[in-house]
Amino acid sequence: MSEILPPPIWVNTKQLLQEMVDDLTAQRRVAVDTESNSLHAFREQVCLMQFSSVNADYLLDPLILKDLSVLSPIFSTPNIEKIFHAAEYDLICLRRDFGFSFANLFDTMQAARVLGYPAVGLDRLLGDKFKIQMDKRHQKANWAARPLTKEQIHYARLDTHYLFDLRDVLEKELREKERLEFAIEDFTRACILEESKQKVQGESWERFSGRKDISLRELTILSYLCKWRDKEAEKLNRPPYKVIMDDIFVLLAKNPPEKKVDLSAVGLSEKQIALWGGAVLGAIHHGMEAPLVERKQAQTKNDAFLRRMEKLKLWRKKVGLEMGVESDIVLPKPYLWVLAENPPKDVMELAFVMKETPTRVQRFGDQILNVLGGSNNAN
Repeated sequence: MSEILPPPIWVNTKQLLQEMVDDLTAQRRVAVDTESNSLHAFREQVCLMQFSSVNADYLLDPLILKDLSVLSPIFSTPNIEKIFHAAEYDLICLRRDFGFSFANLFDTMQAARVLGYPAVGLDRLLGDKFKIQMDKRHQKANWAARPLTKEQIHYARLDTHYLFDLRDVLEKELREKERLEFAIEDFTRACILEESKQKVQGESWERFSGRKDISLRELTILSYLCKWRDKEAEKLNRPPYKVIMDDIFVLLAKNPPEKKVDLSAVGLSEKQIALWGGAVLGAIHHGMEAPLVERKQAQTKNDAFLRRMEKLKLWRKKVGLEMGVESDIVLPKPYLWVLAENPPKDVMELAFVMKETPTRVQRFGDQILNVLGGSNNAN
């Protein structure tokens, strides 16, 4: 597939936004993508939104247009199919920044996973299917910077321009393999906002809690270092790792230095020492004197739960190998935990637990019940 594409429409005024909305609202399907700045800011945000219709490719600037509520009906209506590639992260960002809700989704990456493709990146799929080349270097670009380069603009529009063709090819293959219902159920589940999907954010130091090689005193020092770094990163609007890396913090906690001159031995640069040496030593000192922090204890499960979990994992891995797909395509992760914790007694209970994916119940219900030791009777 080779064509000369007209320039995308840069949407940065209310009038252009309304013209785009008028076009998208008239479509039966639109392609969507977003670009964020997670590698370049303390709090990431959506910095670019891409839309394609049969008429045009649009690049919308949410850094200029703050009120995007006119897009909400497009995302929430079941009358317009929204085509994404790797939708999960985009949906998280769009919900977080704009409060959008979603209905009628087609995720080309999930479709490829259901089909058993070994490589499901958009660049690989477009290359294999249509001989389209994408420059992956722009994935890590700072999308908050303006103006965007010509190369960034071209890359961004390719993220949606060919999704219609890719979607149709993959749907045809899903039908041929009799897996379309699996994919549709996955798309529908992605639209559901579940409390369990919302990641509970603790303090940043808590991610070190599970490391058995870190003592409570070292963990306490880490807590003070992380709290200082978070404040500094927020002030500078950069990711915390771009202040000081985690590995260096661990070394500082394990071998607390006493003077600035000692900081270079753990890998701090002269610039870092000049900027933050005093603050780092202060945080370490406080951590050495403060009351010990408490580790967050992982919730322990009983032996019966662990046995059921292991049996389910082995079963879905075996079926996945037979189908040529990853194991979570057979039994998605959320169900794995629920079924191991409260094993259903019969098909009716299983169908209730897995009501969002009845195709898997029909296809694998008896096997799941056998693995769990339940009955395959509906009565």
